[in-house]
Amino acid sequence: MINVTKPFLPPRKEYDLYLDGIWERNWLTNNGPLVNDLELKLKDYLDLKHLLFVSNGTIALQIAIKAMELSGEIITTPFSYVATTSSIVWENCTPIFVDIDKNSFNIDASKIENSITEKTSAILATHVFGNPCNIDAIEAIAQKHELKIIYDAAHCFGSKYKGKSVMEYGDISTLSFHATKLYHTTEGGAVVSPKPELIEKMAFLRNFGHDGPDKFKSIGINGKNSEFHAAMGLANLKYADDIIKKRMDDHAIYNKWLNPLKLQTQFISKDVDFNHAYYPVVFNTEDDCKLILKELANREIYARRYFYPVLSSLNYVKKQSTPIADDISKRILCLPLYYQLNETEINMICRVILRYLNKEQG
Repeated sequence: MINVTKPFLPPRKEYDLYLDGIWERNWLTNNGPLVNDLELKLKDYLDLKHLLFVSNGTIALQIAIKAMELSGEIITTPFSYVATTSSIVWENCTPIFVDIDKNSFNIDASKIENSITEKTSAILATHVFGNPCNIDAIEAIAQKHELKIIYDAAHCFGSKYKGKSVMEYGDISTLSFHATKLYHTTEGGAVVSPKPELIEKMAFLRNFGHDGPDKFKSIGINGKNSEFHAAMGLANLKYADDIIKKRMDDHAIYNKWLNPLKLQTQFISKDVDFNHAYYPVVFNTEDDCKLILKELANREIYARRYFYPVLSSLNYVKKQSTPIADDISKRILCLPLYYQLNETEINMICRVILRYLNKEQG
C-alpha cells in the first residue's frame, strides 16, 4: 500500500537515547530541557531569532490571534486546511475569503483591498504547500491599512523567500509539526515572530498565563508540548536536509513522467527557495481527477484531494464567492510523496496516470 504520505522515523536507537534521559530526569512536560533544546536548535536551523514550541499547528494559530487581540473580520484564503478557518471562528472572529491566484494557489494579493472594511483587523494567509505568498504585496497592503499579518506556514519548514526564512515575515507565523509534515515531532507546532513583545506574550498564553507557581500574568491555554515530542523533533532534525533533498529528487521524477501530459502544477516564484513539501497536480477536469483517484486506489495507491472542499463552503461560515478556489479544489490531487517512497513506486503511480489519461484523451 502506498499512502499519500508516511511519517519519517529516525533510527530507534537515536530516539531511545533521548528517552533514557527522560526516564532519568522524570521530567515529562512543562517546558523541560528537551523542549528548550529543540527550540534553540530549530531557531538555529531555520535562522530565526524567536520561536516557541507548542502542542500543534491549530493551537499556534489560536494563540497568534489571541496574542494580537484580533476582533471583527480577518481576511483569509479559502484554499487551506480547515484549521486555518476554524481558528478564526474559534476566536470569535469572522473569516472573509479572498479568492486565490490560479497559478500559485495562494491568496490573490491583488484582490485583498476590495475586501477590507472598517471591521478588518488582520490578514491570515497560508503559504500553500510550502510555497510563499506574494509577501511584498501583502505587507504593503497591511501597512497601508494598519492591519496585522499572520502567515499560516504549516507547510513551510525550510522554505525561504528572498533568501530569508519565510517565517521572518509578518507579525506572527505558525508552523505545524504534525506526523504528516516534512519535519515532525509526532504532534506539535510553533509560533514565530520577529517581535520580542509578541513572543513574550505568547509564552504566557501557551502556559495558562503562569508567571511563577502561584501567579498569573494573563489569560492562557495549555499549549505546551512534552519532552517525548521534543525528543522526536530532536532526533528528526538531523535528517531534515536529507528529507528535503529526497523530495526535490522525487519532484524531478514526477516531472519527467508527467510533463508530457501538460497538466497544471504549482507556480513557484524565482524569489523562493522551495521545500518541495507536496506534489500537487491539477487535472483538466474534475472527472479526470476522480478517475485517477479511483484507479490509483484500485491499486492501493492513495492520493488526496488536498484541499477539497474549499473553506468558503463550510457550513459554519457565511457563503462567499471564490470561483477560482472552487475550480482548483475540484481538479487537484496531491500525489504520494515521502522519504521512504522509491523511484519504482513513483514510476508505477505515473504509469497509471498516463495510461488512463491517454485512454481518455484517445
